[in-house]
Amino acid sequence: MNTPTIQHAGPPMGTWFPSEDNYKEDHTLAEAMRSIARPLYLVSENGSLVARSRGSITIGDALPAERNFPLMGYASPVRLEHLGDVDFCRDCGIRYPYIGGSMARGISSTAMVEALGRAGMLGFFGSAGLSLDAVEAAIDRLSQTPDSFPFGINLIHSPGQPDLEAALVDLYLRKGIHLVEASAFMALTLPVIRYRVTGIHRGPDGSIITPNRIIAKVSREEIATKFFSPPPEKLLRELVSNQEITPEQAELAGRIPVAQDVTAEADSGGHTDRRPALTLFPTICSVRDRMQKQFNYSVPLRVGLGGGIGTPISAASAFTMGAAYIMTGSINQACTESGTSDQVRDMLAATRQADVTMAPAADMFEMGVTVQVLKRGTMFAMRAAKLFKLYRAHTSIDDLPPTDRQQLETTLFKAPLEDIWEQTRSFFLQRDPRQVERAERDEKHRLALVFRWYLGQSPRWASIGESSRRVDYQIWCGPAMGAFNEWVKGTFLETPANRQIVPVAFNILLGASVILRLNQLRRQGVNVGSPAPWVMPIESNAIKEYLT
Repeated sequence: MNTPTIQHAGPPMGTWFPSEDNYKEDHTLAEAMRSIARPLYLVSENGSLVARSRGSITIGDALPAERNFPLMGYASPVRLEHLGDVDFCRDCGIRYPYIGGSMARGISSTAMVEALGRAGMLGFFGSAGLSLDAVEAAIDRLSQTPDSFPFGINLIHSPGQPDLEAALVDLYLRKGIHLVEASAFMALTLPVIRYRVTGIHRGPDGSIITPNRIIAKVSREEIATKFFSPPPEKLLRELVSNQEITPEQAELAGRIPVAQDVTAEADSGGHTDRRPALTLFPTICSVRDRMQKQFNYSVPLRVGLGGGIGTPISAASAFTMGAAYIMTGSINQACTESGTSDQVRDMLAATRQADVTMAPAADMFEMGVTVQVLKRGTMFAMRAAKLFKLYRAHTSIDDLPPTDRQQLETTLFKAPLEDIWEQTRSFFLQRDPRQVERAERDEKHRLALVFRWYLGQSPRWASIGESSRRVDYQIWCGPAMGAFNEWVKGTFLETPANRQIVPVAFNILLGASVILRLNQLRRQGVNVGSPAPWVMPIESNAIKEYLT
């Protein structure tokens, strides 16, 4: 690793005065820059630039005096706690503005969520695609640890299975889950509104208290508008009619946003519109400001940023734009705590930015919705695209051309399609019998369910490391994975076995703070060069000394 250097050819900006007991400090420039909780004074001593963290300064013309030194630059402390919105951290019960977003089928596992929570960050368990029993078991594990820590659970929009969405909300309310991440929503539904307003009441001081919080993940202005608005009156009336809330609670609900916090989801893994963060985030912030002005909420609306965040530079960019918090996803899947296989972690560690593509989504297959997946080392995207093309062109299993059907049965399904239908039928009889009823009336729907079998099995094969199905792995992944791999090349984090979620998170946050300090110096005419040498990952035991 190159030793970072700093140059300054301009005049001093002031004077540095050493204290009697700390004139000589024995640390390198890089160490001083990483000591983010302390000020950094860039001092000219005997023609060389030296970093100091103690003493005092004056800004203005340098004062010629014995043991007073020209001040060439100054960087203020940038604590990790202050990178984002401190009120957001307080409200969520965390210390650092860092969220591990939910990844389906338990990829954002209980181990990952617990590790983040104990480190002062926030993790969401990936409940999407799991059975209710599996989600309940995860909740019990997270809730029944000896020492509590903050965490949340995912609530994914399920337009094809509305009963499942409602059942998840029933479970969350019964288990006392007070924080969910709402993802992939295209419209507000009765279950998500029910979750938000259940238990709403006035506190002793007259303020409106909502026990249940939603952090909504969105990539479109119209969806952000819905979440930043009060719950729709139609849905509130329905909840009152169902006796799930009182008329008084419905009146209170009309004064709060569905979600106080919204994550602008840029180009990410899984469900994504692949929007550039530099345009999406300001757009969602404009929606926030407009909705805050329109409804004059007593609590301010906030926007975080996720998608494409895999390096300190991207994190620093997010915080510079004003993100209340950052959310990571793809890079967490490559960590040892993720609920996937070592084979997948190895594949992710070899990923470059261009190694991702879009493929049909299992949960919204018929609608043509796509997800971003890894294409390097797997044929899933190509094969899934062929299934969607065949679905669009044909009306039933029997309508498939014989050559296409034979190829599907020998390569993708490795079984007769009738056998796959029987497996699919048995699954939905347990999960959602209405799907079977519809498929027995509508042969095209049966075709869709059979094709969805492949799309549904492919992430399972990946998560369990089924070697015979390696070319069929569906691995949700965004370009942040490639950026992360490039950043950690040549460091201890290059090896997949060393990628633990908390050291990764702290290195990103610490690096972001360092970059923000470098930018302060740059604005003062100091040439800091490339930020890369300043933010190379360091071992977790070395990080702690820089945080205080």
